[in-house]
Amino acid sequence: MNRCWWCGTDPLYVRYHDEEWGVPVFDDDRLFEKLCLEGFQSGLSWLTILRKRDAFRQAFAGFDFERVARFTTRDVNRLLNDAGIVRHRGKIESTVNNARHALALRAEYGSLARYFWQWEPSAASRPRRITRKVLMSLSQTEASVGLSKDLKKRGWTFVGPTTVYAFMQAMGLVNDHVEGCDRRPVVENLRTLSRPASVL
Repeated sequence: MNRCWWCGTDPLYVRYHDEEWGVPVFDDDRLFEKLCLEGFQSGLSWLTILRKRDAFRQAFAGFDFERVARFTTRDVNRLLNDAGIVRHRGKIESTVNNARHALALRAEYGSLARYFWQWEPSAASRPRRITRKVLMSLSQTEASVGLSKDLKKRGWTFVGPTTVYAFMQAMGLVNDHVEGCDRRPVVENLRTLSRPASVL
């Protein structure tokens, strides 16, 4: 199978590339989870976070943001002692903070999916071909800068434009599998399917 170069040969990373990365996601908890984990990834490799993802899910109540929004200082201290996750106070507190703002977003838009998918960039704004060279230059885009600014205005933290673009790539708002990767046409086909009513 031809793949994007970045997943290397680690079985966990290869499976993530083959089964998850770029597939459109409309589930609110998964969208929240991914954006939070991208924040935790800042300064680390995604593979490090991927290896800890199950522990993160257990620590953060499956990233059910209604439950995370009710976390207290006691919960933060508990998580700071959890060796299974990245024990960074700022990032843990950010996840709790962002959960509370996720509730506000859902109240305003009906779902997180509806909010995030409005930031899907137009086809005309995308590169004609996604090559390794092009992808290496796409650490952030106009759309990710706009989404980042809007989230920060709404009180979210650890949502810089590079973090947000990685989120957009993973959740299928863009298809950044490179030309020649066997997953590119599969993901492109999934992206042409009708959007659920929650994001129309």
